[in-house]
Amino acid sequence: MRSVSPLATFRRSGRLRRGYSVPQVEDFFDRARRAYEQLPSADDGIPAVGPALTSRDVRQVGFDLVLGGFDVEQVDGALDRMEDAFARRESDVLRGRLGADRAMEQVLRQASTLESRLARADGERFARASGLSLAYDPDDVDELCERLRGYFKGGAAVAPEELRRAVFRSRRGRSGYDEHQVDAFFDRAVEVLVAVD
Repeated sequence: MRSVSPLATFRRSGRLRRGYSVPQVEDFFDRARRAYEQLPSADDGIPAVGPALTSRDVRQVGFDLVLGGFDVEQVDGALDRMEDAFARRESDVLRGRLGADRAMEQVLRQASTLESRLARADGERFARASGLSLAYDPDDVDELCERLRGYFKGGAAVAPEELRRAVFRSRRGRSGYDEHQVDAFFDRAVEVLVAVD
């Protein structure tokens, strides 16, 4: 990951368009750069101590939308690359600590927890939302789940970006899947896909 100031890499959204808050983005990228540089590599011989940031933290970060902020698409693309860099380093360290075979066993165990949910019938994979809260359209979610299930059975590849960028139509209450449960599931799926990449 290059240590370049976001100012040099991200264009502004324009005075009349919303983009990500410049100070928030700059602060996060600065913290991420420092955390990444402190991560041990697999052959450092340095015991792994938890970094200030992880690939999951990168995936879950959010910024305020403000007029004249940084271009959303550019920042999101950089975050995807950053997440991949953190995940690769984390995988390397895990393989260094456990050995390649045991590290892969751990990834496969995580994948098996995903497969058990993927095997459920359409419309029953996730809890339904309650009340009038916003929810995800079950057909949209199930369609992506079927693609992921096919991949685990040896079918066409599913790129982590497809899961990160997935957009589902909105529903209300019990007519849709609980957003938090779906988001947490696809977060774990991204971790598995990046680890086996």
